[in-house]
Amino acid sequence: MTRLVKFADWIDAFSNRTGRIVAWAALIMVLVQFTVVMMRYVFGLSNVWMQESILYLHGILFMLAAGYTLYCDGHVRVDIFYREASPRYKATVDLIGTILFLWPVCILILYVSWPYVTSSWSVFEGSRETSGIPAVFLLKTIIPVFAGFVILQGFSTAIRSLTTLSGQPPTSSDSTASGSV
Repeated sequence: MTRLVKFADWIDAFSNRTGRIVAWAALIMVLVQFTVVMMRYVFGLSNVWMQESILYLHGILFMLAAGYTLYCDGHVRVDIFYREASPRYKATVDLIGTILFLWPVCILILYVSWPYVTSSWSVFEGSRETSGIPAVFLLKTIIPVFAGFVILQGFSTAIRSLTTLSGQPPTSSDSTASGSV
């Protein structure tokens, strides 16, 4: 079990690092949006490339930070019973939710998105706009990467749930995950 907990610690560290790096996309997105608005309404200029970059940053931010959000326990849940529940009950719900819902949905996303992404890569799909970003294939690649990150963080959730259910004390990552944004 110690190796599994170390693996879960590695996954948590990866998710934490990834989330903190990807969070910078929010600041960049705001600055680019501000620049686009200023260029359009103050100077009467327009730049399709900059406008599309906002879409790219938005996709990067939300798709690649999903594993981090799961690590921080920030996903939406109906916690009428969960909030006040015992650690064993929470671990049971998390384990069942990961196995029955999280992983199957992520596997479905991988399965469905793979042909979509590979066909985009086969032609190096670019923007429909003449002066747009010629890298739509990279944006579409974020879809399976998202599913992979969430599956990986699901392993950590499952390992930590199993650790709790086996009666072992919580590890250091358990106490630092929630609320350390």
